[in-house]
Amino acid sequence: MSDNLKESINLDRLPEHIAVIMDGNGRWAKKKGMPRVFGHRSGVKAVREITEAAAEIGVKYLTLYAFSTENWNRPALEVDALMTLLVKTIKEEVKTLNKNNIRLEAIGDLSRLPEKSHMALKEAIKDTSSNTRMTLILALNYSSRWEIVNSTKQIAEAVKSGKMEIEDINAETFSAHLATAKIPDPELLIRTSGEKRISNYLLWQLAYTELHFLDLFWPDFRKQHLYESILDFQNRERRFGKTSEQLT
Repeated sequence: MSDNLKESINLDRLPEHIAVIMDGNGRWAKKKGMPRVFGHRSGVKAVREITEAAAEIGVKYLTLYAFSTENWNRPALEVDALMTLLVKTIKEEVKTLNKNNIRLEAIGDLSRLPEKSHMALKEAIKDTSSNTRMTLILALNYSSRWEIVNSTKQIAEAVKSGKMEIEDINAETFSAHLATAKIPDPELLIRTSGEKRISNYLLWQLAYTELHFLDLFWPDFRKQHLYESILDFQNRERRFGKTSEQLT
């Protein structure tokens, strides 16, 4: 079935950048009578699935919401397990990323990550830096409001020091100070678990993004679900404020 879906995709109209909110690990585990950490471990397989599938068909950027600033409020045991899993997964996946010519990047307030996690992440970013097929971006200790405030502070500092005039501030200069400055805005956002909200994720960048919500928990996400999401995206009319008649 997934092969048929894949063949139906118009490769000339692929979203260049797909953003994902990987939701439902804990609820998936609870449903099976297992601890939440089991769900996070099982979610790693879905990360592999979407990364390989996106690279195979030609998506250029894939951003995964891996850990938000709000996630620090979860039970300490779960947070510790998540950070341990992060280190383990990153180290194990570097070889596969290089084999598939995928570059790893990260956005967020990375300085707040535990040292072991931060070091593993920096090493993996360095080890995959020359890869060109696709860029996989992990949003870690990320909050869109943090990012927007941070961008505002940078611009204010530039004006204060005389490096920028107030008249120079526009949407482009603001975007240039965001964590995603060198990355095109997502054209498609996928969220699993049936929840229909943005959860403080890429708020500025999602201004014209098509949103696709799936009624399944993240550990159950497979290639066919990515293909279904892309086909749904390709069947939509993206007007950017214009009328249908103007587009034709």
